[in-house]
Amino acid sequence: MSVDAATDRGAALLGRVLAGVPSGENPVTHVASLPERTARAAPWPDWTPESTRAAFARCGVPLPWRHQVAAAEHAYAGRSVVIATGTASGKSLAYQLPVATTLATDPRATALYLSPTKALGADQLRSLRELDLPDLRASSYDGDTPMAERDWVRAHSRWVFTNPDMLHRGILPAHGRWTTFFRRLRYVVVDECHSYRGVFGSHVALLLRRLRRVAQRYGSDPVFILASATVSDPAASATRLSGVDCEAVTEDTSPRGARTVALWEPPLTELSGENGAPVRRSAGAETARILADLVIEGARSLAFVRSRIGAELTALGARRILDEVDPALSPRVAAYRSGFLPEERRALEHALSTGDLLGVASTSALELGVDIAGLDAVVVAGFPGTLASFWQQAGRAGRAGDGSLVVFVARDDPLDTYLVHNPSAILDKPIEATVTDPGNPYVLAPQLACAAAELPLTEKCLAAFGDGARAVLDDLVANGTLRKRPNGWYWTEHERPHSSVDIRGSGGEQIALVEADSGRMLGTVDAGRACSTVHEGALYLHQGNSYVVDELDLDSGLALVHAETPDWTTTPREVVDITVLSTLSQRAHTAPGGGTVTVCLGEVAVTSQVVAYLRRLPSGEVMDQIPLELPEQTLQTRAVWYTVGADVLTRAGIKPGAVPGALHAAEHAAIGLLPLFATCDRWDIGGVSTALHPDTGHPTVFVHDGHPGGAGFADRGHAALVPWLRATRRAIASCECPAGCPSCVQSPKCGNGNEPLNKDGAVAVLTAVLSALD
Repeated sequence: MSVDAATDRGAALLGRVLAGVPSGENPVTHVASLPERTARAAPWPDWTPESTRAAFARCGVPLPWRHQVAAAEHAYAGRSVVIATGTASGKSLAYQLPVATTLATDPRATALYLSPTKALGADQLRSLRELDLPDLRASSYDGDTPMAERDWVRAHSRWVFTNPDMLHRGILPAHGRWTTFFRRLRYVVVDECHSYRGVFGSHVALLLRRLRRVAQRYGSDPVFILASATVSDPAASATRLSGVDCEAVTEDTSPRGARTVALWEPPLTELSGENGAPVRRSAGAETARILADLVIEGARSLAFVRSRIGAELTALGARRILDEVDPALSPRVAAYRSGFLPEERRALEHALSTGDLLGVASTSALELGVDIAGLDAVVVAGFPGTLASFWQQAGRAGRAGDGSLVVFVARDDPLDTYLVHNPSAILDKPIEATVTDPGNPYVLAPQLACAAAELPLTEKCLAAFGDGARAVLDDLVANGTLRKRPNGWYWTEHERPHSSVDIRGSGGEQIALVEADSGRMLGTVDAGRACSTVHEGALYLHQGNSYVVDELDLDSGLALVHAETPDWTTTPREVVDITVLSTLSQRAHTAPGGGTVTVCLGEVAVTSQVVAYLRRLPSGEVMDQIPLELPEQTLQTRAVWYTVGADVLTRAGIKPGAVPGALHAAEHAAIGLLPLFATCDRWDIGGVSTALHPDTGHPTVFVHDGHPGGAGFADRGHAALVPWLRATRRAIASCECPAGCPSCVQSPKCGNGNEPLNKDGAVAVLTAVLSALD
C-alpha cells in the first residue's frame, strides 16, 4: 500500500501497522477515507460578558462555532435544549457559556452538572476551572469527595458536578439540606446523555423527574441542557429522558481532520476450538500488536476493548512486545478501566493529559468526553454495541485537526464478522435512537417509592411519571410499601429505600475484591456479574497483575484472591431455563406448503445458574471443566420468540435429531446480530432454544433482555424481525467455516459449551421462517 505520509497521517500509520503483518496475510477487508471538515464560527452572543469572552480567548477559543452559539441561545432564553454533535465538537462550551454567564450576572443562581462517569465529571470540572472565571464556586460532589468537603459544597458551591448515582443516593434523599441550592437552581446539565439507555437510562429518566419535582417544591423550574453524541431523533430522545420538551441542535460546524478508517479481520490460526471449530487470532492479541506498532511510531493511541480483563490483557500484550523492541517504551502503555481505585484513575488521567502515556487500552470508561487532545490513532477492538458508541470512540482520533487512523478489529463473532464484510452497515448506516422505557414497572416501582420518601406523591405530580404510574402506585399500596392518605401517597418505613435501588441495573451492591494475605482492596465488580466473573477459581486481572479467586461470599459482598500467574484463563458455564409468563403479541404465519411459524412478544422468567468453569490455555485449548455450587438467579424480563411447526422443519430437510442444534445455532447468531437493530450490546441480551418448549408446545427460539422488566431490546427485535433474521441468515451462510465457528454460530457466553450446533440446519430454519414471514 503506497501512502504519502506528508499529506495523509492516517494512511501513513495504517501502512506502518500493515508493515508488521506476516507476508501472505491481508487482514484489512476495507479502507475508507473520511474527508476533513472546515470550521464555521459565529460571533459571541450579545449577552456574553466581556470577562467571559476574554476567559475563553485565554483558553484558545477566540470565537465559538455556530452550533455552540445556537445551543447556548436556546438555553439562555429559557428553552431546554439538546446539542447532538460529534466527538470533540465543543459541546462543553455550549453549556458553559449560558451557565457561566447566568452565574456571573445573577449572584444567587445555581447550576447542577450530571455525568455518567466520575472521570468525565472530573475532567469537565477541570476545564471549567481553567477559565478562571470569578465566583462560580464550582465543586465536585461524588463518591470520591471527602466527607469534610461535602458540607462546604452544600453550603457554598454554586455549580455542583455530580453523577446520577450521587444524585439518587446522596442529594435527593437529603434535599432538605440543599434547600438554598434547589431554590436558586437555574440549569441542569446532562452530559453524554446518549449513554443513558436501557434499564440505566430508564432509571435516570425517572431520577430527572424526581429532581425536577424537588426543585419545583422549592420554587425553581430549571432549564435542561443535554449534550449527546450524534443520535437518531435527539429531540425525542432528550425529551423522553428529561421529561421536558427539548429543542435540538444537530449541525456540527466544528473542524475535523481527515480520518482513515480500516476494517480489520484477524486471520485464522492452525488451532481448533470447541467442537473442532476453526479459531481466529483474538481481537485482543491483534489489538495489542497494533497498539505496540503505533507506540513505536510515536503515535498517541487509544485502544477501546470490550471488557475489563480484555483491557488488561491488551495493555500487557503491548508492553511485552515493546519490551523486546524498545524497553523504554513499555512503561508508556497502560490499561484504564472502571473498578480501579480513585487515586489510580486520577494518576492515569493525568498521565494521559500530559502525554506521559503513549498507548492506553481502555474499556468504554474513556469513551465519554474526557478531553484527550491530539490522539493520532484509535483502535476499536470489537463492536461496542451501537454505532453511536463506535463513532464516539472513533472520534477520539484527530482532535488536533490532523489526519488520523481508526482501526476496527473484529472479534470472532457473528456481528463483527458481518460488519467487516459489509462495510456499509458500519460506515453508511444511520445512528440509532437511544432506547429507554421509563414506564417499565420494574423501574417505575422503586423510583416511585424513592420519590414518595423524598416528598409525598400527589395526583398533580403523577403525570410526570407516565400513564402507568397510578397502577404501579396501587400495587405499592397493596404490598404495604406506600400508604395512601387523603392528600397523597407516603413512604411507610423509617429507613429510606434509596440504598436498595440499583439505578445501573447491575444487580445490587458491589462485590469487593480483596487480597487475602495483605487485606488490600484491589477493586470491585457488580454483584450481578460476580457468579460469572469472580467465582471460586476464576482468574482476575488488575493493572497487569493476575490473581486467582479463593472464595466468593455473596452475603458479605467479598471475594478473596491471591496473586498467581497461571498459564490459563477461565470461562464460566451456566444452565438456563425460560418460562412464558404472558404473551403480549402473537401472530401466526402460514409457511409455503403448509405449517405455521408463530412470532410472539411477551414477559418471561429466565432462571440461570453458573454450574462450572473451563480453564483454557492461551491457544484456546480447554484444559478441564471444574464444577461449582452457586445459587440460581431468576430474571423476569421481556422476550421475542418464534415457534416453528414440526412439519415446516421436516419440509426444510431438518431431521428430528438435528433440530436442537439447528435452533441453537440460529439462536446464537440472532443474538449476535440483534445489536444491528436495537441499541444494545450482545451482553445485554440472552437466548434459549429448545426442540419442544412446554409453554409453546413447539420447537422455539427465544431472545430476551438481560435486565429486570426488559430494556426495550426484545421489543426492537420484534419490530425488526424480518431484516434481523435476514441479516442473521446471511451471516451464517456467508461464513467460510465448514461446520460453525465463533464468526457465525458459536457464542462466547454459551452455557452449554456450544453444544449442540448445526450450521446448515440454522440456515435451513431461518430460510423456512423467513419464507413464512415474507
